[in-house]
Amino acid sequence: MPNAKPVRWIGRSYEDLCAFPREARRAIGYALQFAQMGDKHPSAKPLKGFGGAGVLEIVEDHDGNSYRAVYTVKFSGAVYVLHAFQKKSKKGIETPKHEIEVVKKRLARAQEDHRARRDKPGDEP
Repeated sequence: MPNAKPVRWIGRSYEDLCAFPREARRAIGYALQFAQMGDKHPSAKPLKGFGGAGVLEIVEDHDGNSYRAVYTVKFSGAVYVLHAFQKKSKKGIETPKHEIEVVKKRLARAQEDHRARRDKPGDEP
């Protein structure tokens, strides 16, 4: 894809996404392609508690299960995938607190990665 932003995987997000069923992986991958091109797929919604549309959650329901991938476009030059998980709770639509904590920690790591890449001579931001 020309002009597509690279995807940077934080923590175990790539391995966790790879463990999803094929259909869920494909749907989430397709939504991430939109982000790479600077657009937002209809299944991507701002994740509550992160102040606006800088951190988004892709929700993919498959075979009675709900799969989630969280990414950010807050940092220029890349799409950072922060977390991928299967939502276990059938109560409510709220993202579990421990999953939010993982996202917060990985968002901080993404920011560090972005700074390091931005400050590195000869590397793209």
